[in-house]
Amino acid sequence: MTNDILVVGAISAETQAAVIGVVKDLEKAFNAHDPIALSEQFAQEASWTNAVGTRLDGREAIAEFSGPAMKTFLRDSYARYDVVKLLELAPGLIALNVQQTPTNRSGSPVEGPRGVTTYVIAQQRDGWKIVVGQNSAVNAPPAG
Repeated sequence: MTNDILVVGAISAETQAAVIGVVKDLEKAFNAHDPIALSEQFAQEASWTNAVGTRLDGREAIAEFSGPAMKTFLRDSYARYDVVKLLELAPGLIALNVQQTPTNRSGSPVEGPRGVTTYVIAQQRDGWKIVVGQNSAVNAPPAG
């Protein structure tokens, strides 16, 4: 997977694997509709703006919003998160660009809203965590 990722800066293979792992764990939690596992990918004092523009401040707020959302309007939603760029901002601070593709429960792409996300992931006492995130809904590219 890292062969298709643009890496800017001297990001070690170990750090690349760790921050990509955060995104993959976030994807697993989203697809399992597990708001606690999803929120655990964020730092305690994270700031997250979701695809509809709602800003959530802190891990607890992210979990509180995600629980009901995953039981209602997101209950049949699944996605694949592909990291496309890593940018070293400073030692222990990495920005990532991620493309989100809607999938079915089995992971096959389906029609539906797509997303592009920017995450800033920082090394914390409890591992690498998302400290800032912005999710934006985008239209699918035209066929043909």
